[in-house]
Amino acid sequence: MTEEGNKGAAASPLPSYQGAVEWITGLIPFGIRPGLDRIEALMERLGNPHRRLKFIHVAGTNGKGSTCAFLTSALIEGGYDVGTFTSPYITKFTNRFQYNGTDIEEETLLRLANELRPHVAAIAETELGSPTMFEVSTALAILFFAKVTYPDYVVWETGLGGRLDVTNIVYPVLSIITNIGHDHMDRLGDSLEAVAAEKAGIIKPGVPVVSAATQPEVIDVLRRTAEGRRSSFYLLGEKFSEQALDVREDEQSFRFEGLFRHIDSIAIALNGAHQRTNAATAVMGLEVLRQYNALVLDDEALRAGLRKAAWPGRLEMASRNPRILIDGAHNPEGAETLAGALKTTYTYKKLHLMMGMLENKNHRETIKHILPIVDTLILTEPDYRMRMDVQDLAAIVREMRESMPEIPIAEIVIEKNWQQALNKLQQLTGNEDLGVVTGTLYLIADVRAALLSGPAAEKGW
Repeated sequence: MTEEGNKGAAASPLPSYQGAVEWITGLIPFGIRPGLDRIEALMERLGNPHRRLKFIHVAGTNGKGSTCAFLTSALIEGGYDVGTFTSPYITKFTNRFQYNGTDIEEETLLRLANELRPHVAAIAETELGSPTMFEVSTALAILFFAKVTYPDYVVWETGLGGRLDVTNIVYPVLSIITNIGHDHMDRLGDSLEAVAAEKAGIIKPGVPVVSAATQPEVIDVLRRTAEGRRSSFYLLGEKFSEQALDVREDEQSFRFEGLFRHIDSIAIALNGAHQRTNAATAVMGLEVLRQYNALVLDDEALRAGLRKAAWPGRLEMASRNPRILIDGAHNPEGAETLAGALKTTYTYKKLHLMMGMLENKNHRETIKHILPIVDTLILTEPDYRMRMDVQDLAAIVREMRESMPEIPIAEIVIEKNWQQALNKLQQLTGNEDLGVVTGTLYLIADVRAALLSGPAAEKGW
């Protein structure tokens, strides 16, 4: 959509939910344009509704969504009304805007889109240019929470980075930075320190920050930023920790040890050691709010909420016959985490893995964690405009296999069509085997819908 088209389109109201989604996603050509000028102008025109909400701002490379799920579920179980804003979505555009775990209604989204549209068109006529798709989605979330649902807390996930991310318009009651890794380095910087500086941009003066970062150079950036802004810094391994008690498929428990107190046994249904870290990070965040913001959340509600937390597309067993696990491990850290979980949590005779990637990812560093553990590697393409060509991905795998002679030679299957690739995976996966689908969340969304007999996934952020 051109800016002229944006202006003209605002003259008549959008007729339907689908029309509203098409208008918002039609702003994608305006790209990702870091900076807060446009969202600030948009909020000013709307009366700055974000200033009436209490946000828990969550940034990081991996684990943001799961941490948001733990926070949301625990707070709801404790009797609080909770808004949750996340990205990208797995099934439907409405997934991004939730109130007490339920998607925004299509009619409400349509009404709010029509409220936003003339303001978006007016800003498009200024030197700022048109607000982007992500900026309009963020503004819609703020309207949904501030003018429709009125939650006690909003769990607020960053989109990209932190400092210049559009979500950084808010002044939260708590900031959480899950971890820092090698993702979006084309936009955030060519070193972990540079990426950390961008993520640390969500730290606000006087607002406590909880982090599960592990690399010394990253911790140094976060600590210095927090000290410079007089923000209390609660780091995993220093101010809180978790110790595994029992680990099995679809249930694991751990002991939480924090600065303020210990909690003997917490159980979660999400799989992988990283989910214990995410849960412990969420618990520490809630403990900080309990200590300084008069949050009332008893242990029974906390335990029940964490146990009920679910996050689709992350180590999710989407099929039992055959066993097909789906996991959106689209960067090196995610692939390393997936590989770790496959070694420690799941049992199988043979491992067959299907992968599809986007073209702008760190393919070699991601694949190196997968190659040593698979018996069959099925390469495919996601149904998305920025997909990595399957032959190019196969060339990388072949090159890596030749340079890593110590790795057992896995069978490589190349299937451009993801539906056919999924059929092949299902045929290969015997009763004692495990099938895995991984890579970009755009592939995960389609595979999940196919395996769970759901509606076709909408595509986008």
